[in-house]
Amino acid sequence: MGLRVAVSPVQTAFYMILVLLGILGNATVIGVIGQNVTSDRGRGRNSDIIIINMALSNLLVSVVRNALLVISDMGLELYSSKEWCQFFMGVWVWLRSVNVWSTLFLSAFHLQTLRRVAPPMGNLQGRRNALTSLCLSLGLIWLLNFIYSIPAHIFSTSGNKNRTETLMLVSSTTRPLLGCVWNFPSSYSGLAYATTSMVIHEAFPIILMAFTNLGSLYTLYNHGRVRSSTVQDAPVIKRVPAEKRAAKVILALIMLFIISWGTSIISVNYFNYNQGSSAEFLLVIARFANIIFIAMSPGVLAIGHRRLRSFIKSMLAH
Repeated sequence: MGLRVAVSPVQTAFYMILVLLGILGNATVIGVIGQNVTSDRGRGRNSDIIIINMALSNLLVSVVRNALLVISDMGLELYSSKEWCQFFMGVWVWLRSVNVWSTLFLSAFHLQTLRRVAPPMGNLQGRRNALTSLCLSLGLIWLLNFIYSIPAHIFSTSGNKNRTETLMLVSSTTRPLLGCVWNFPSSYSGLAYATTSMVIHEAFPIILMAFTNLGSLYTLYNHGRVRSSTVQDAPVIKRVPAEKRAAKVILALIMLFIISWGTSIISVNYFNYNQGSSAEFLLVIARFANIIFIAMSPGVLAIGHRRLRSFIKSMLAH
């Protein structure tokens, strides 16, 4: 159905490994860091909650969408009714969109932490207020992206074997899945939605991620220069070595995401606006680019998160 791209057994096996890594890795992140959040009342709790939120979105994308792609690659043709297609397309766009903005939120939160020169509020009421604000912010991400995914519910339908896919979105799938395709009233409205999505929802977060990480590195550089100066900066300056390690991990995460997401944007939009001879090859590239960040991010987090690193070491030792 649609633009069928020939998939070799090696590609299928590699993709299956990446999907399994994404499921097991992100489930491990949620379990280990989640236990850390419930048992530790220290300063790292808020950042841990943000990491859990990002890992949760990764896990849900892997289970709800990528696992179905593996089943499709194994030769099982699945088709859904129009109602189920509208449901799945909405969920896919919603989860993938949350995944993007949750990653950006991690980067922005770290920049805000570095720029805070006052010590964290030590009283219980202050910590509760900060936790409430954080949970509201994360809830807002899920809510706003749910609203963004409503068109995916409205403008999608169930196709058939003769139906050709003419429009794709990075935030849904790189090919028809479960027989579900986009069904905009006209090609103009479809391209208008795809263009708006690409500019506001796909390219804009990447630009913000790049700027927030540059801001984090610049802030750390300035803290390092004035390490022995004013007392006012002492609460942050004392944390510079730890924050440098965190900055390196977050920078690696964001760079991995930018490469993965950026490759998908280029490939899918080449298909949407050109559909030249390289379309099939680029869609294969986009397919793997979509899963690289989800599969590899738990490994990057394990390098910088002490509790997660200790858990993995103990697992390997046994």
